Amino acid sequence: MRTGAASGFAGPVDGPLRDAVEALLDTAQDGVLPIVQSGHPVLRRPAAPYTGQLGDLLPRLVDVMRATMHAAPGVGLAAPQVGIGLALAVVEDAGHDGDPRERHPLPFRVLVNPAYAPVGDRSAPFFEGCLSVDGWHALVARHHGVRLTGQDDAGAPIEEVLTGWPARIVQHETDHLHGVLYVDRAVLRSLVSNANLAALWGGGLEPGRVAEALGFEVPARA
Repeated sequence: MRTGAASGFAGPVDGPLRDAVEALLDTAQDGVLPIVQSGHPVLRRPAAPYTGQLGDLLPRLVDVMRATMHAAPGVGLAAPQVGIGLALAVVEDAGHDGDPRERHPLPFRVLVNPAYAPVGDRSAPFFEGCLSVDGWHALVARHHGVRLTGQDDAGAPIEEVLTGWPARIVQHETDHLHGVLYVDRAVLRSLVSNANLAALWGGGLEPGRVAEALGFEVPARA
């Protein structure tokens, strides 16, 4: 756990909310919380902007969210996915050389009140999954490049252009904070179990093959 409180947020601590989050964190097993699954209302409500409501509890929440993401395993996790309706997310991916999805390394970072805007008009249609829709993937066309804005966990502003898979991760996690799941943007006819995606389609890295077999069109635009 990191020491010290996040001090760059202007809002006051919300005592009842802080107590509720602390009680939730106390239930973590080996530092890991259960991941909320689709159908729970917290995943469909827009998260409240983070203004400092948790005070010095924020570093502990970040540590638990990171451990939960790793244990899943996943490359991103939003606070609503552990039942907390605040605009916070963590992301991290070691990357994979030669991956056609442009899976560049994405160092660990905390996203506070993130937003994204497309950079250019290129789209990237690939299969995508979610820790809160366990067991399934579907084809989603995302912006190939985005400009990420927001704050880090110390309250400092962030602004960065991301492309490829890191851009997809940021879009996916930011959508969570608006009550949007990836299935809302997916070609539903492409829905495939994780097992079949691996066994039949090699992870779905060539969406055109899957589209031809399952009878759907690969979207041209996000």
